[in-house]
Amino acid sequence: MDISAQMVKELRGKTGAGVMDCKRALEDASGDLEKAAEALRQKGLTKHLKLAGREANQGLVESYIHTGGRIGALVELNCETDFVARTDEFRTLARELAMQVASMDPRAVGEMNSDGSEDETALLDQSYIRDPGKTIRDLVRETIGKVGENIQVSRFARFEVGMSGADKDEAGQGDM
Repeated sequence: MDISAQMVKELRGKTGAGVMDCKRALEDASGDLEKAAEALRQKGLTKHLKLAGREANQGLVESYIHTGGRIGALVELNCETDFVARTDEFRTLARELAMQVASMDPRAVGEMNSDGSEDETALLDQSYIRDPGKTIRDLVRETIGKVGENIQVSRFARFEVGMSGADKDEAGQGDM
């Protein structure tokens, strides 16, 4: 099948992958955009594993205040360089994570449980609010594939007006 420049452009826009990677993925998938995107996502996961050990000590703190001002969240998202921290992809990820924290009230950043299962109260294991077919871990990995650097969610905080003192203490947001 002949792969058009428009098909490559569409896949590149969807995945953020390089032009030649998109062209090869489309050729391998016989022009099927979804299969090519999945192949690139898998390639991004491989890239993620290679980058996982690298130090991520740059980044930013992003905030999100829900309409009405009654719920807010702060997220610290780290990467390897300040250059990547200023990219649209990284800033968008940080904003989406802050929105996820405000919406879904996770209890921890998240690691796999000792039995290998996911913890639905952990941020990284939650279904993404904009695409329930993805987890937050998948979203972070996709961005790692796009920017080519290790990305780590360091910590977050969620605030809600009207929580009782006991609720705040349980959530780790008691008196300071």
